[in-house]
Amino acid sequence: MITPKAASTRSRLQETATRLFAEQGYDATTVEQIARAAGVSHMTFFRHFATKDAVVLDDGFDPTIAAAVAATPSSLPPVTRVCRGMRAALSHIDVPEQEQVRERVRIAAQHPSLRIGMYANTEETREAVVGVLVDDGADEFAARVAAAAVLAALTVALQEWCLGDDGGPMSACLEAALGVVDGGSR
Repeated sequence: MITPKAASTRSRLQETATRLFAEQGYDATTVEQIARAAGVSHMTFFRHFATKDAVVLDDGFDPTIAAAVAATPSSLPPVTRVCRGMRAALSHIDVPEQEQVRERVRIAAQHPSLRIGMYANTEETREAVVGVLVDDGADEFAARVAAAAVLAALTVALQEWCLGDDGGPMSACLEAALGVVDGGSR
């Protein structure tokens, strides 16, 4: 269980890192600079994030997403289960301030190693979702296709939202992507 103080420190580190990466560039910003600007030691930084990449990439949402998919009726088609699970998870996940998310995704999309990390995170999420579906009796191929399709749609939506200037909420863009994949059914 993460204490409120630890959650606050982690959030402050992410906010500070995001600001410094936007101002100075990802490569030019050091862990020491992030820690100092956040008012903590560099060792405290490493208690919260294993690497500098992790401060941009870590979200910790996989258990919530997997649990939300698991809570859907196993009688539904895999793609419907994944879409419903994602909707439920997104309504319960404590997402950082919207503009911070937008900036973190922009930073990651512009940096080759971070972009690779984003795709690795997506693969981890896909495997968690596939595991839930297969454990509930879904065909593994159908589970993989469903999870990959939904996550690809959400990835495109997130990137489009981050690069767009319409100022609309992230949740609306993600919901639109889920609607494309499942035809708007809930």
